[in-house]
Amino acid sequence: MESTRLKRMHDSYKADAQLDEVFVVLTIGASMIATLGLQANSAAVVIGAMVVAPWIEPLRASAFAVLIGDIRLLMDALLSLFVGVMITIVLSALLGEVANLPKLGSEVWDRTSPNLLDLGIALVAGAMAIYAKLRRDAVSSLAGTAIAVALVPPVCVMGLLISYQNWADAFGAGLLFATNLLGILSGGLVMMAWKEPSFLQRLRESNLSAAKFLVTFGLTALLLIPLTKQFVSLVGEKDREETRDKIQRTIETFLKRETLTFGGKEAKAKVAKLEISWDKNPPEILLLVLVTNPAQPSLKQVSAVQKEINKRQELDYQLIVQRVVVVEGPPEEPNLIKGEEGKLIKDPNPEVTTNTIKDTEEQFQIQELGIDQENKDMQQRAHEATTQPAEAKTP
Repeated sequence: MESTRLKRMHDSYKADAQLDEVFVVLTIGASMIATLGLQANSAAVVIGAMVVAPWIEPLRASAFAVLIGDIRLLMDALLSLFVGVMITIVLSALLGEVANLPKLGSEVWDRTSPNLLDLGIALVAGAMAIYAKLRRDAVSSLAGTAIAVALVPPVCVMGLLISYQNWADAFGAGLLFATNLLGILSGGLVMMAWKEPSFLQRLRESNLSAAKFLVTFGLTALLLIPLTKQFVSLVGEKDREETRDKIQRTIETFLKRETLTFGGKEAKAKVAKLEISWDKNPPEILLLVLVTNPAQPSLKQVSAVQKEINKRQELDYQLIVQRVVVVEGPPEEPNLIKGEEGKLIKDPNPEVTTNTIKDTEEQFQIQELGIDQENKDMQQRAHEATTQPAEAKTP
């Protein structure tokens, strides 16, 4: 009875490993869909390509072949995968050359930096793929497994980046593919050994099966080195993003306070851009502020805000503010709302006159005169500070 069931499973996995017309056609279709979706930066299209891709089948056959020690079946499965990968790389590289887009989107770049999280996903997905094969009532999970593990898109990214001669990022995409490949295989081996005790017994008795089993997990373990490095980098990047968001919220809070504000009570200020140079010590906060008063923020205000920021952070930061003066047009009355749809219409009797424009221009000129006077006063104080020691020495 056990031998009959094993033969039936062997025939089923042998069919999964075959390099036939169906496998080639589905591979070509999935590769073209994924490549075009990556170029269009469409996540939905890329997901569709994952469902079409047939690569999960030879991977399951590989796991079965490792456990029972069938070298021929393993070679057939790996050959199918190799041909599929070559087809995909060539097609995606050709489509990349034809389109020759000046810029690739986030769907491409997100697949160039794999980390430990990707390996964890692949391990679980591989286990679920084998579980769906062993339990027919769970076959509906295959589509979700194919989406989660994403074998074809990383290879398409490799081909696209090769067409751009971006070898470093192409290697990153290849690392993601290897992570998914070995992760699926390792997860599948564990699930199959757990669900089928006879396979586990066969693994113990066969030196060849045990050797292939150890090689598979050894290769997967080697991936831990680059993936851990990427994961640590990802954690550091997320920490820096969180710190940046906290600092920005702190600054925006100061802009709304009367006791500590960049622009004063009447002037308006708005954060346009905030970046942090982490390679400096202390790190520099580069802040671009849109202001209506060219004299604000002053050095005193910037120093006060920097002090408040450093109170709230584990490290000390230096705040560097670049102010951009914006000139607002004269105020206008709100547009009228008409009809049930809330359509806006222009007020036929506006109250804004040329006097408003004249007042605005005069106010701006007064601000400029005030800035000039402030600069002259600063120059005078600086001159007195430099000449005072010399005068003190005169008998």
